[in-house]
Amino acid sequence: MSSQKRKAAITGFPVDQSRSPLVHGYWLKKHGLDGAYGRVAVPPEEAKTFFNDFKTSGLVGANVTVPHKEVAFAACDHLDEAAKAMGAANTLWLDETGALCGANTDGLGFLGNLDQLAPGWDSESRTAVVLGAGGAARAIIWALLSRGITAVHIVNRTFEKAKVLEDQFGSKTKAHPWDKLGTLLEDADLLVNTTALGMAGKAPLEINLDPLPKSALVTDIVYVPLETDLLKQAASRGNPTVDGLGMLLHQAVPGFECWFGVRPEVDDGLRALVLEDLGVKV
Repeated sequence: MSSQKRKAAITGFPVDQSRSPLVHGYWLKKHGLDGAYGRVAVPPEEAKTFFNDFKTSGLVGANVTVPHKEVAFAACDHLDEAAKAMGAANTLWLDETGALCGANTDGLGFLGNLDQLAPGWDSESRTAVVLGAGGAARAIIWALLSRGITAVHIVNRTFEKAKVLEDQFGSKTKAHPWDKLGTLLEDADLLVNTTALGMAGKAPLEINLDPLPKSALVTDIVYVPLETDLLKQAASRGNPTVDGLGMLLHQAVPGFECWFGVRPEVDDGLRALVLEDLGVKV
């Protein structure tokens, strides 16, 4: 790595389809920075060694995607509070001593998306219903609690998985089986889909929004299609909605700032560029 050019990359396996180089390349060009962002495919059997020896990689930092977020987490010398809560790191950097630092920015990406497209949402929201109990749900529950949401209801088809999250996050969260969803929607200020249901090529998310107040904000982390059936149904009945693309974009902001020294913005040009690459028609 030259002294002039700082290099970062997306790491995982596979990484061929990652849009991270497109996002960071856009910001590097916009700000006229002499940096580079690429892809580094790390086979699972090599992941532990790669992250333990990260200082020899030639990178100043990296994003981490599946299936390596937990392995990267274990290799870090220092972790932010979100990564500790998630047990996973998606953003890495080397500090001035060469120590490997890790963060989890998925929750921040979720909040950044809502802040941009539904400003003031957190001043109106006290009760949230979260669909799903996977890694994305974990990050979003952490994010909601950090913003002062007082009740987070976790609804999952496998109740035991939702209960694990309730046990982790404490008294402001409550796990429920799927058949309780209708009753829970009656008092919801915010509905979040963290599952893959409704994504192109996946099974549809089939729920009845009739009990949901029309003032409730509805958001979906799925962004292909950009307007999922859930968002279409919500919009048709007058609910405010936020699509999932911004979460992908906003979660990249902290890493870029750390590696290249400039805090970038998620602007219309970046959204349009990524949507074109995804083949998504708006």
